[in-house]
Amino acid sequence: MTELKTNEADTNGPRTKDLHTKGLNIKDPFAHLSVAQRTLALALGITVLMSLTRVISGADDLTSAGTIGASLRLAVPIAMAGLGGIYAERVGVVNIALEGMLVLGTWFGAYGALTWGGWAGIAFGIFGGMLGGLLHALATVTFKVDHIISGVAINLMAPGITRFLTATIYGRPTETPTVPVENRIGTFTVPGVSSALGSVEKRHWFLISDIAGILRGLTTNMSWVTVLVALIIGGSTVVLWQTKFGLRLRSIGENPYAAESLGIPVAKMQYLGVLISGGCAGLGGAFLATVQNSQYKEAQTGGRGFIGLATMIFGNWRPGGLATGAGLFGFAQALPLRQGDLVGPLLLFVAMLCVLIVIRQLGAQNRTKAIAAGLVGALFLFIYVTVDALPQQFIQATPYVVTLVVLATASQRLRPPAAAGQVYRRGGAH
Repeated sequence: MTELKTNEADTNGPRTKDLHTKGLNIKDPFAHLSVAQRTLALALGITVLMSLTRVISGADDLTSAGTIGASLRLAVPIAMAGLGGIYAERVGVVNIALEGMLVLGTWFGAYGALTWGGWAGIAFGIFGGMLGGLLHALATVTFKVDHIISGVAINLMAPGITRFLTATIYGRPTETPTVPVENRIGTFTVPGVSSALGSVEKRHWFLISDIAGILRGLTTNMSWVTVLVALIIGGSTVVLWQTKFGLRLRSIGENPYAAESLGIPVAKMQYLGVLISGGCAGLGGAFLATVQNSQYKEAQTGGRGFIGLATMIFGNWRPGGLATGAGLFGFAQALPLRQGDLVGPLLLFVAMLCVLIVIRQLGAQNRTKAIAAGLVGALFLFIYVTVDALPQQFIQATPYVVTLVVLATASQRLRPPAAAGQVYRRGGAH
């Protein structure tokens, strides 16, 4: 029998784990590291594995600046939708209406950018998402409607509302005019750094060129909105875990009646949390319409709100984990868009990652998980070796397959807010 003992002095601090298995004491080699050090070690390990995959497969574009830049652009809407989910569920409101709020953000963002300019488009997109958040809060907090029913209703209503507005204002039902170049938000490139990293990237050295490609992707043609999103995600970590406001939000998500007994205005804070949730999703939608595509198009969100929900779960309802998950899903979406077969090398990467998981689980005497990971790795390796050209349908489904696999892998370590989805009634505990 395997016993897992975990001592956590702080939910954000370093963790110490001892695995006691049949008299064998195996310590986590990363237990003594801080959260930042563990994150850096994980990032370096993934980069080494990606570099090895690139060398074996010959797919030099796998870690190129172009792939990393595309991944980052695709990750922004997903990350903002997921962050919106965190704010809502931290106050006990399940928000599956993120897709609808993204849709509202795309239309309002395009409208603002077409009329007043790019930054006005971002502001209008946030406003559009907050309108969806206000409707969701009104239904769930005031009228006590089931959270899932309210979310589904908003997801169904949002495309109809935007189609009506588009047809009324622009005379075309499915898309708005393209945002003029002078109304778009600019990009920046770190001078000197990009060109220096580019010369190293072109040499295709093991690991060094891969790191150069990743850094060049993060410093070349970067949108200012992406920088804003990074600041919002980083600031959310501080707000939620280092401020009185964040403590109140989280306490409501864990036990609203205990928070009520301490004098916290639960309903007011729930409204505020859901409005922030809608604003985050609206910002993601505005990014789609003003930065990524330069116009509103019907169905351009492509299910990113639901992927954002999966990212929120993958990140264990924390902004740091959310950013990691959004980067993963953005990378999975970027690969099918690049020239050449990059999904095939991704299968090789997953197979090698499964080998490491097998070693880890065998060391912890977790034979069931080791066998499962070994079977998955063998399947991906078999496909990579035997299939010359992957079907286009499989390539397009890659992001969604990654979503399912990641959620299945991470499900055992998740801890959602205890009161998420519960209907709160003032004084109901008395």
